Amino acid sequence: MAPPQWPDRIRWPRQNLTTMMRILFTFVFNSLLLLPAIASGADEFRIRVITDQLNTPWGMAQLPDGRFLVTEKRDRQLRLVDARGTLSRPVSGLPEMAAVGQGGLLDVVLHPDFTTNQVLYLSYTAGDKAAGYNTEVLRGVLNLADGDHPGLEEIKTIFVAQPKTPGGRHFGSRLLFDRQGYLFISLGDRGRRRQAQNLNNHIGSIIRLHEDGRIPADNPFIDVPGARPEIFSYGHRNIQGMALHPVTGQVWAHEHGPQGGDELNAIIAGHNYGWPVITYGAEYGSGIKIGEGTRKAGMVQPLHFWDPSIAPSGLAFYRGDVWVGALKYQLLAQLSFDGQLLIREQRRFAGEFGRIRDVRSFDDTSLFILTDAARGQLIQLTPS
Repeated sequence: MAPPQWPDRIRWPRQNLTTMMRILFTFVFNSLLLLPAIASGADEFRIRVITDQLNTPWGMAQLPDGRFLVTEKRDRQLRLVDARGTLSRPVSGLPEMAAVGQGGLLDVVLHPDFTTNQVLYLSYTAGDKAAGYNTEVLRGVLNLADGDHPGLEEIKTIFVAQPKTPGGRHFGSRLLFDRQGYLFISLGDRGRRRQAQNLNNHIGSIIRLHEDGRIPADNPFIDVPGARPEIFSYGHRNIQGMALHPVTGQVWAHEHGPQGGDELNAIIAGHNYGWPVITYGAEYGSGIKIGEGTRKAGMVQPLHFWDPSIAPSGLAFYRGDVWVGALKYQLLAQLSFDGQLLIREQRRFAGEFGRIRDVRSFDDTSLFILTDAARGQLIQLTPS
């Protein structure tokens, strides 16, 4: 059989060819607009490694004298770090905590009146294999009188997430005070995704309390029969970044999606953020879409989502922009907004520091980041 004879040149009608070129150009141009810009950031910032001697650091706060309090997740230790990078001995007096999976000693935040009362708050994993695990929050008084042996005193557990469940996934947990002095606590879904839609437990929710652990009388579900009165919002997967918007004072938070679907949200009292009924993510491995789609009446749409996932951790407002740490791509994502409309995303320092666990700006003059490693770093970024 003779081989098929192909024409020397395929002749497209001129009109069809012009149309195809226009479609292709429009597609490429629009796609480029949606891609985040890649920038090192090293030419815009002075980089100072304050210390690289932290064991799996997770959260941080800055004291009025400029020193830092840093939590070490795996060792369940709280450390003081001074401006020269010197680490204190572990702060004494901490209660027993569980180091399981993603759990351990998690976040730290100072009381709004810390300068007068020296009160701080810690979130951590508690429990054991028999009883299960959960996220708990304590408050205590930091005693710095003995500079070589800092201690935590007058400890009181002010929140215990219910219920305890097996496994070591998705504990949250960030701590944040708003301008009215309310304490916000973020919680993960503990791998029990459907429970994030149930108000009769704390799974997959944001909690709001008074500074002493009392429940505010205007919490959105306080009069709903069977609902946990501490809940402020629900339908979250695993929030590891919260910050106050510098203009509005609203809480913004990001959460891990599954395979795709990491979200940045503006948090509103009583609202349902959809997990796992709606999500932009999919199942690991199979890629099968989760839930009922990406939108549903009565469920909040994110301000922004990442697909593929960047595994966000840490969140700060700095000089008008949102800065998000990424564990997966080992970078800082800088997001510029006009109100709640995303204008631009830039990705900075990709691969330069390692996995970024926390991002903070305490006075808008510098960014501080923690890296997730056995020799974790506390790094200061200052505009050059």
